[in-house]
Amino acid sequence: MEENQIKKLLASIAQGEISAEDGYKKLRNYPFESVEGFAVLDHQREMRTGFPEVIFGQGKTDDQIVEIFLRLKAKNPNVMASRISAEVYARIKDRLPFAVYDSMSRILYTKEKDGSIPGITVVTAGTGDIPVAEEAALTCELMGNKVQRIYDVGVSGLHRLIHRLDDVQQSNVIIVVAGMEGALASVVGGLVQCPVIAVPTSIGYGASFHGLAALLAMLNSCASGVAVVNIDNGFGAGCMASRINQLAGR
Repeated sequence: MEENQIKKLLASIAQGEISAEDGYKKLRNYPFESVEGFAVLDHQREMRTGFPEVIFGQGKTDDQIVEIFLRLKAKNPNVMASRISAEVYARIKDRLPFAVYDSMSRILYTKEKDGSIPGITVVTAGTGDIPVAEEAALTCELMGNKVQRIYDVGVSGLHRLIHRLDDVQQSNVIIVVAGMEGALASVVGGLVQCPVIAVPTSIGYGASFHGLAALLAMLNSCASGVAVVNIDNGFGAGCMASRINQLAGR
């Protein structure tokens, strides 16, 4: 529940537009709500952190995803569920007809508020990194930001990145998504003044160890101002970038 919704509700009670009993019914599941023994929904999270609780779909049953989504939607205009496979969406879409599914990022969402704060750029080393990058980009957009995407500009053809350098350098925060050896994060970090959030991906041949090589390379970056999130964690990078960007936009 948003802060403005609570204020409006309290004002309506004070002005006699709704009864105290009806107001209580609207607030009785605030700040949290237990759902049939498998979840406790945090309805206060937007007031604390700026965005409602996000559903992590992996490991949940179809029924659990649907029930949680409906409960969150009853109190929030923007609802987001990450790591929803195409197979799961095919099974639940008729029960959530109002929700939008993005197959690239594997995010199921509703969006009544469009992002308005510019300043985030998402960069990938290769085309294979785009699914993780889109998870980051769409997360940023759902959290109120405008996003610039610059894809497939890795170090094997660095002139591609240099061609977009002016766009990159105008950012408030940059998310760099790369697999293989993860070198692009260091390159970008050495070219810009803003924070860089590096996302290692599990894209690569055997010795990449499913993203571990890129993770270690990014953690050992010689460029200053580079922070690193977990392997394939586009969502975490998007959350961090959104918070940095919204502070910069104040």
